[in-house]
Amino acid sequence: MVDPTSDLEEDVDEESAPRCASCGDPALGVGRRTVTWVDGDDAVHRHFCSQACREAWTDERPSAGG
Repeated sequence: MVDPTSDLEEDVDEESAPRCASCGDPALGVGRRTVTWVDGDDAVHRHFCSQACREAWTDERPSAGG
């Protein structure tokens, strides 16, 4: 499988794309955003279909204060 967050965007369809953490739509295309942080030994990712959904997200990162 091609990484859905790569610039290639080959072989990624709506079913295999990550879901937007705000609205649940597929996070595809040039408008997508990803927030990544480390929690213990794990990398945590939240994908967004647009900058507007990224801004609407309630930040759950420990460093975000809440």
